[in-house]
Amino acid sequence: MWKRIDHQPKIKAGDGPQAAQLKELGAAQEPAMSHALELSEFQSFPVFEDISHHIKEEGAQLVKKVNAIFQLDITKDGKTILQWTIDLKNGSGDMYLGPARLPADTIFTIPEPIFMELVLGKMNPQKAFLAGKFKVSGKVLLGQKLERVFKDWAKI
Repeated sequence: MWKRIDHQPKIKAGDGPQAAQLKELGAAQEPAMSHALELSEFQSFPVFEDISHHIKEEGAQLVKKVNAIFQLDITKDGKTILQWTIDLKNGSGDMYLGPARLPADTIFTIPEPIFMELVLGKMNPQKAFLAGKFKVSGKVLLGQKLERVFKDWAKI
């Protein structure tokens, strides 16, 4: 049935690079996010954790409804301080800290106080976007589906 064909050439001792040919690796690059502050110090962190639990519980249904990957870049003084990804396109959904592992359909760049007002229902997302309070790149209309996810979470 299945037959393994080994296309790899045989390697003999002494075939590898010599010590003089090896390049020393430099220090790892700095992460995109600043870790000067602990995650618990961010006002939005507990909200993201709670939304993450909601997605773990309701993920399969949300993937069917939403079918998109969102990246949220939370900013302070114009610099990204936190990145979260909400993957409602693959598997049973996922939410994790950091940039999207697969290409995001929509990327939101939002100052933390504005994000908090949006998720707590104190600000209308469409009006805030049109007023330039946050930026959206990619498929802008998918933002309405994310808004629905946040509203469902807020009901809990």
